[in-house]
Amino acid sequence: MEINFDEIQVIGFDADDTLWVNETYFRDAEEAFADLLEKYETKNKIDQELFKMEIKNLELYGYGIKGFMLSMIEAALELSNNQVSQSTLSEILNLGKNMISHPVEILEGVVEVLERLKGKYRLIVLTKGDLLDQERKLERSNLSEYFHHVEVLSDKKEKNYQDLLDHLEINVKNFLMIGNSLKSDVLPLVNIGAKAVHVPFHTTWQHEEVAEPEGKSGYMTVAKLTDVLNYL
Repeated sequence: MEINFDEIQVIGFDADDTLWVNETYFRDAEEAFADLLEKYETKNKIDQELFKMEIKNLELYGYGIKGFMLSMIEAALELSNNQVSQSTLSEILNLGKNMISHPVEILEGVVEVLERLKGKYRLIVLTKGDLLDQERKLERSNLSEYFHHVEVLSDKKEKNYQDLLDHLEINVKNFLMIGNSLKSDVLPLVNIGAKAVHVPFHTTWQHEEVAEPEGKSGYMTVAKLTDVLNYL
């Protein structure tokens, strides 16, 4: 549905899979992880156990590559009954290190959108994950110049957003969030009275998948990021 953006003064952008590619590298690492452990279990079982380990560890490690690395190691030990070799553990660590050092791949249309919106709106980045990794990706992306503020959140729930908007003295009626996740970038904002634009990415982590609510107002879905320029 179309929504009224007339009151919008501040626009928040999610980072991973909104500004640059992220989830694709996790899927590639999961494939490689399953190959490393194929003598212990089926690929489907390995995928299931790794996901369960990630969810169990979220409260301890939060979101990001480092927590993912630790979950891979722990899952490997459990799946192998502690028989996994040191060399395999080293390869698992290298999977994570390669993800961290991977060049930043900016998504199509991002620079065009930021160029058109800068000066008209106050632009900020609101992302979750590992602080150091997200700061590193923002620096490598050369997108820092477009943003007034960057915030790496421990989670993206209603309270996280409300606390941040209060801290930045932003009225929810004047705030728009743009992101790829209904669960993290859209519905929490709508629930506190802000507006949002959902820009789906072709790959979504299982933990971020939610059904689109019926009759929910306050957000719209567009096919690609540059479509927001038709409304802003």
